[in-house]
Amino acid sequence: MIAIDPTLSPKNLLPGIDRLFELSGAKILALQEEWDESKGTPVFTVRGRYTSRGWTEWTRGFQFGSALLQFDATGEQAFLRLGRAATLTRMSGHLTHTGVHDHGFNNVSTYGNLLRLMDEGRIPEEPWERAFYELALKVSGAVQAARWTELPEGFGYIFSFNGPHSLFVDTLRSLRALGLAHQLGQVLMGEQDARISLLERLLKHALTTARFNLYWGEGRDAYDVRGRTVHEAVFNTRNGSFRCPSSQQGYSPFSTWTRGLAWAICGCGELAEFLDFLPAAAFQGISAGGLSGRQAFLARCLEAGEAVSDFYLENTPADGIPYWDTGAPGLSRLGNYLEKPADPFNEHEPVDSSAAAIAAQGLLRLGRLLSTRGCKEKGDRFFQAGLTVAGTLFAAPYLCEDPGHQGLLLHSVYHRPNGWDYVPAGRSVPCGESSMWGDYHARELGVYLKRLAQEGPYHVFYLKERTKELAR
Repeated sequence: MIAIDPTLSPKNLLPGIDRLFELSGAKILALQEEWDESKGTPVFTVRGRYTSRGWTEWTRGFQFGSALLQFDATGEQAFLRLGRAATLTRMSGHLTHTGVHDHGFNNVSTYGNLLRLMDEGRIPEEPWERAFYELALKVSGAVQAARWTELPEGFGYIFSFNGPHSLFVDTLRSLRALGLAHQLGQVLMGEQDARISLLERLLKHALTTARFNLYWGEGRDAYDVRGRTVHEAVFNTRNGSFRCPSSQQGYSPFSTWTRGLAWAICGCGELAEFLDFLPAAAFQGISAGGLSGRQAFLARCLEAGEAVSDFYLENTPADGIPYWDTGAPGLSRLGNYLEKPADPFNEHEPVDSSAAAIAAQGLLRLGRLLSTRGCKEKGDRFFQAGLTVAGTLFAAPYLCEDPGHQGLLLHSVYHRPNGWDYVPAGRSVPCGESSMWGDYHARELGVYLKRLAQEGPYHVFYLKERTKELAR
C-alpha cells in the first residue's frame, strides 16, 4: 500500500520538476536530430535508444506533444516551433485515421495542446491558426466517435483496433477528443443527416467502460474485487451481449494490468473535471446507461474514479510505483512487496513507471475535485497520494540523468506478454528503459504540478475561455 506523505505540496516538488524539464529539453532535441523517420514512430527504448514497434502509430502525438509541453513548462520558443511544425507536417493523417481508438492520445496531445496554449494566451492569437486547430479537433472527435458499437439499454462504445467486439479500458483517456470537439460545436453526421451528439457518445462509452471494464465488488465473477480493471471487454456484436473479460497486455483477464488501471484513474479524473465544468444545459436531452442529467453522470464518474484509485493505493508498493500486473506470478517471490518501495532491479517482475506517471495525474485531479465538492478527507488522500507518486518519479532511479540515454522516465514496460521489452544482459526481467507515453505523461504531470505550485492557470485539456465565447 502506498505510504502517503501528508507533508508534500506542489511547491515541495518544484526542484524535481525543474530538474525534469532541464533533462527533458536535451532529450527531445537529441531524439529529433537522430531519429530516422523511415523507421516509423519512436515507441520505447532499447539500450537507451528509441526504437519503433507497435500495433499502430499511437505514440506519434506523444513525441511531438512533448515538445509543446516543454515550451509550456519553460517558455523556450525552440520547442514551440518544433512541436508546431511537426504537428502541421506529420499529424494530418491521424485526424482521419478510422482504424484506431487513439485520437485522444495523438491529436489532443498536439493540436489540442496548441489550441489550449492559444486559448490561455501563451502563444499569439492568430484567427486563421486557431480556426485550423479547431477544425482539426472537430474532425478528430467526429472520426473517433464514428468507430462505434451500439449496445442495448443505452450503452455503447468506441471499439478498439481489435474490432467491433472489443472495448479497451485505455480509451477512457481518448474520450477527450470527443469532449473537445463537442465544446467546439461539432456533431457527427450519420445516415440521412442524423445529428449524433459527441457528448452523448462520450458518456455512453464512459458508462459502458465503468460497467464492463471496471469491477465493483458485487459478485460479477470469482475475481470481482472493487476497483480492479480489465484491459478488454468482449461482446457479441450480433445481439450486444457481454461475453467475457480479456487482456492484450496484462497477465490475465482476472488480474489487473496496472497501466490499464492507470488509464482508468486518469480518464475518470479528467472526465469528472470536464463534466463538472460543462453547464447543466449541455446534458439536456441526453440519456445513457439509464442515467440523465449532469449530476447523475458526474456522480457515476466520481464513483468509478474513487474505486479504481482506492484499488491503486491498496495494491501498489509504498513509494507509489506499481509492478506491471497485480497478478504477475513472480510477485510471490518478492515477499511483502507492497510494504516497501518498488524494486525496478529485482529478478522476478518488472515495475511500470509509466503507469505511475499516468495514475499520479488522475489521483491529483480526482482529489482536487472531490475536495472542492466537500469530500475533503477523501480528496486530500488522493491528492497527497498523487504527490507522493510524483515525488518518487522525479528522482533517481526513475528520472534519467544519463545524457546518452534518449528516455526521460526509466523503468517503463510496454508489452510483457509479447516479450517486446529489452532485458539487460545478466538480468531476467526488463528494466532501465523508457517509453514515449511514459516520457510524455511525466512531462504532463510536471506541467500540471508546476502550475499548481506557481498558482498559474489550472491545466485542463478542455477550453475554459473558448467555451464562454461559444455560450454567448
